[in-house]
Amino acid sequence: MSSEPRTSVREVDARHYLAGEILKDGTAIAIRAIRPDDSGRLLEAFAHLDRQSIYTRFFSHKAGLTDAELKQYTDVDFDRVVALVATLGTGDGQTLIAGGRYVCDDAQPAARSAEIAFTTEEDYQGRGLASLLLDHLVRIARRKGVSRFEAYVLAENQAMLAVFRRSGLPMHVRHESGVAHVTLVLEAAGS
Repeated sequence: MSSEPRTSVREVDARHYLAGEILKDGTAIAIRAIRPDDSGRLLEAFAHLDRQSIYTRFFSHKAGLTDAELKQYTDVDFDRVVALVATLGTGDGQTLIAGGRYVCDDAQPAARSAEIAFTTEEDYQGRGLASLLLDHLVRIARRKGVSRFEAYVLAENQAMLAVFRRSGLPMHVRHESGVAHVTLVLEAAGS
């Protein structure tokens, strides 16, 4: 899916996921599992998002994240919900620059489906972060038996739709009321 070189990957289980990546422009980043101690970093990242990025991610304008949302986004089970972040820096100096997550639909256990969503800070858009995050989420989801991803994307968000088209995954799109419902099939050929 992504053509960027891997620098290192450590895959123990999703809650300890860590991979080194190099962006198209040569910037070294880490893609790792989100943690409860990322709350402050997530609030800071959200504060740096412009109104349009917030709208395309949440389908509404929001001034901030509630305590409940912050807990929901950072304290995940890594079974039904898997969340990864892209970071710059190390240790306490890490900066969150993007995130991607999926949430499984437990109502369909036979054909396990998950809804996915991404957010990238404006200064880092167009550098391949969403594609990298999607690649890592696909790898985890396949190991966990997820057979497809579903996404609801504003029809005007052509950049995100392009990420899905370039993924190499079989893709189906249905449009309704200005929203594209995207389905990506994760099952490997011949499975």
